[in-house]
Amino acid sequence: MVEVKRTVKLVTEQKVIDKPSEVEGFPMRAWNIKVFVLDENGADVPATLFEKVKYILHPSFKNPTHTVKTPPFKIQEEGWGEFDMDIVLTGVERGGDHPIKHDLNFGSERYEAKHVITFKNPKPALLAVLRETGPIPGEENGVNKKKSSGGVKQEDDSKKRKRGGQNVDMERLAEGLQKLQEDDLLKVVQMVHDNKTPETYTKNDVEQGEFHVDLYTLPDSLVKMLWDFTSSKVDV
Repeated sequence: MVEVKRTVKLVTEQKVIDKPSEVEGFPMRAWNIKVFVLDENGADVPATLFEKVKYILHPSFKNPTHTVKTPPFKIQEEGWGEFDMDIVLTGVERGGDHPIKHDLNFGSERYEAKHVITFKNPKPALLAVLRETGPIPGEENGVNKKKSSGGVKQEDDSKKRKRGGQNVDMERLAEGLQKLQEDDLLKVVQMVHDNKTPETYTKNDVEQGEFHVDLYTLPDSLVKMLWDFTSSKVDV
């Protein structure tokens, strides 16, 4: 199973406003929340990983459910009370719903909250979006890395390596493996175990139920075997 984690940052701002409050001693406040994603350097970037964000407010609000479909997915409201709200982040490209809790409080005028979101077995289209905000597990070989300036994709010279007399596109092989059904993935794991060499890097994370392999450390014969098997099961 491939899991890609990204950190989401919620920025909340609030201030007292000159409007009558329903409860004595609790002044009315205007507040807003915005959603960002942190890139691999910890910098804020637009949360383009999500197609929409749904805010579920306290039931005392006239309209307690708000759905925002454009980054930074800003919600603006007014009220006098603090409360815990549910927020549902919906990933692009069938990336699923990711519910989180958010503590709306008036302890400071601006505060941040971070949440780690996990995308399990993301489809190639979603992987392409995820690459814009950081590395993908298993792709630490220079494939599709961006230059630090200019934002131009830089592909490693070994992306296409001659294996078994044929050129095997390693990126397409990696994407094809992610499309396989669970039973076929188990066969792939067995093939790697049976044909790996001392130079092959693998990691079996039993606790997380994950198996990691560096494709570039596999022998030519095994790469060819994986390519033939994968291309017979899915479109690569």
